Amino acid sequence: MPQNGLAVTHRPRTLASAPARAGQRGISLFGLLFWGVILAFVGVLAARVFPTVLEYYTIQRVINRIASENPATVPAVRADFERARQIEYSIVSITASDLEVGKENDKVKISFAYDKQIPLMGPAYLLIKYEGSSR
Repeated sequence: MPQNGLAVTHRPRTLASAPARAGQRGISLFGLLFWGVILAFVGVLAARVFPTVLEYYTIQRVINRIASENPATVPAVRADFERARQIEYSIVSITASDLEVGKENDKVKISFAYDKQIPLMGPAYLLIKYEGSSR
């Protein structure tokens, strides 16, 4: 018997009397799979595009070097580019005959343009158009 003659009774808790739970947080399995597929696709795409970007910057560096030497003739420019192509194994998209060579303000101006197709899946391709010129 309780003190002071007051009886304390315990009521069982029901769902209605329980405090409201905060909503669950986090990512579901389907959300995880969805974002995993998206990240994998972006990763594969980046892995296929990155070598073409490196090739573009290599070509740009080579033609800037050739133009800074100020070669006397167009065949000299093409020969220098072919020599650089043999050394730089990453240049496969263009040849010396694809270069446009001219003079601008008594300096040699070399420009180039090419397209690169990257297969994605099935009949779908990503087309990147690269173009550049010497400084």
